[in-house]
Amino acid sequence: MIRAVLFDAGGTLITTAEPVGETYAREARARGVEIPAWRLDDAFRRVLRRAPAMAFPGEAPERVRELERRWWWERVRETVRAADSAVRADAFAGGFDAYFDALFRHFARAEAWRARPGAEEALRALRARGLATAVVSSFDQRLGPILEGLGLRRHLDAVVLPADAGAAKPDPRIFAAALARLGVAAGEALYVGDDVDDGSSGAARAGVEAIDVAGLATLAELPARLFPGDAAAEEPPA
Repeated sequence: MIRAVLFDAGGTLITTAEPVGETYAREARARGVEIPAWRLDDAFRRVLRRAPAMAFPGEAPERVRELERRWWWERVRETVRAADSAVRADAFAGGFDAYFDALFRHFARAEAWRARPGAEEALRALRARGLATAVVSSFDQRLGPILEGLGLRRHLDAVVLPADAGAAKPDPRIFAAALARLGVAAGEALYVGDDVDDGSSGAARAGVEAIDVAGLATLAELPARLFPGDAAAEEPPA
């Protein structure tokens, strides 16, 4: 019997309000550097695919925030280099750090994101049915306020990040931490994500069945998919 549903964040519950490359290109242009948005977007995706896990086990909480920020600094620098190797760090007016700071602040704002279609409806319907809901994400600690600003946090029983678990997906320990937080067994939980090669493999190693969000037209379909023919799975009134 399913007692809890775990969700990935980026690409599943939320997505950026505009392509990442557009944001990177606009902030670069404001500092005198021209790089096509499509090249930055492609480079960003390639950089993230090969990036090390953003997990710092054993570090103090305040130190983890510093390390997460540094992790992102390195990814942004790698993205610019991959998009245009001729661009030097000192080409940015005010310096590369100023460029990075602008991006880091931008993506900390809820306005830089949007809820995926049907996300809030699905969360409401699942919780109305008595299921626990949580996010299991490899995002940094900006995620909580983002979810709050988008109106999703109130529909979640927990948000579990690498900072909480000392591990990032696909490490099964982050799923184990979420299960412990919710007080449910692996066989009583389901994971919904778009990171089939990453998160779902970690979920499987943790003993949690996974659903690829790509199989849903919108997340609002999820309750009925889990409980077909059950009127209780329909979206409750707001």
